[in-house]
Amino acid sequence: MQIDLRYGKGTTPLELPDDVFVTVVRKPDMPLLNDPAAAVTTAIDQPVGVPQLAELSQGANSACIAVCDITRPVPNHLFLRPLIESLLSGGIKRDNITVLVATGLHRPNEGAELAELIGDPWVPENVTVANHFARNDADHVDLGSTSTRGTVVRIDRRFVEADLRIATGLVEPHFMAGYSGGRKVIAPGLAHAETITTFHSARFMANPAATSCNFVDNPLHEEQLEIVRMLGGALAVNTVIDEDRRLSFINFGEILRSHQQAVDYVSDFCQVLVPRRFHTVVTSAAGYPLDKTYYQTVKGMVCAMDILEPGGDLIIVSECSEGMGSAEFVAAQQRLVNLGPDAFLNSILQKSHAEIDEWQTQMQTKPMQVGRIHLVTDGLPAQDHTSTGVSVTSSLQTAVDSSLCRSPDQAIAVIPEGPYVVPFYKAMEPNRV
Repeated sequence: MQIDLRYGKGTTPLELPDDVFVTVVRKPDMPLLNDPAAAVTTAIDQPVGVPQLAELSQGANSACIAVCDITRPVPNHLFLRPLIESLLSGGIKRDNITVLVATGLHRPNEGAELAELIGDPWVPENVTVANHFARNDADHVDLGSTSTRGTVVRIDRRFVEADLRIATGLVEPHFMAGYSGGRKVIAPGLAHAETITTFHSARFMANPAATSCNFVDNPLHEEQLEIVRMLGGALAVNTVIDEDRRLSFINFGEILRSHQQAVDYVSDFCQVLVPRRFHTVVTSAAGYPLDKTYYQTVKGMVCAMDILEPGGDLIIVSECSEGMGSAEFVAAQQRLVNLGPDAFLNSILQKSHAEIDEWQTQMQTKPMQVGRIHLVTDGLPAQDHTSTGVSVTSSLQTAVDSSLCRSPDQAIAVIPEGPYVVPFYKAMEPNRV
């Protein structure tokens, strides 16, 4: 049996013998929108909870459209131009429309990468396209502090001061915030470093509710909802794609209501109940663009861990074509390696603000506390292998064969699409008489 896992811009194969019990965890077949362009038009013309965009534009002088950075495969090429044309038809001038890349604390997207991200050359030819820089103090407006946890809220001035604020993105599981998209595009996407490092601090990350596919009592989600209210609201375009990156859902409207509608849709596909745990779990970082760095690869580890048998092997494939990630992340990883998971966690739990990208290292400790982690990559330089804190190999087949040799029951779970589908262990109820 051959199973192909997403890796870079292609796939990597895994061969499994017939005597191995294989469970493949993937989304159920998703309905596809046969005419994506028409679906975009319908979404804009039939907004959720607000008047049509052309009508809203008539009372506005400016608009800012936030788009996710290159780490998300958002189909911007489908909706950005129709969205902008609707703003123009309502009377907003081209010079007063900005497309703002919500980088959070990630690096900016420029040149060919920015062109790939936007996906339509018409957009930069007609409106301003710019990156958010979370460390530039003057670029942000201080909106005060959240009421419950005291997070200082500073958001990009270009978004705050726009008459129409539109967040756009992909709605899929997120290993901290429950689901991506919507309010998350604003914070952390357009937030100042102080805001990001506060609600990505260890006390937030250690909360068991800060996990995949969960909003209930999730501290990140609750802060994000309050930030939207402090901002005075916003609009959103929400998209859902299938395993082959084809459009399955799109809507537009008031940010909280429209985002929840998208979450309600995608949750039926991305949460998969699995009736047992496995000694050997193989997953991916979802391929390009998510697997460009080891930093992003951590998401795939965390999302797969619920079906890993304690002491088992979690094997993840990721190209890591751009290496580890930021220098700050590498520093956090080196502290993890030097201290060990428990001492590393103890060293950060009392801090009010996280070090930049330290939260990703904290999240990596979660699957490390369950079993052994193995990274399969040919893109990470050998000198970086130690900093991962996990076992590194270039051979998926060897890693899997070795794990199966240690497995007590010759069973394996394979998750080809990585963190875009999340398996949850749920024991089967015994038959009732």
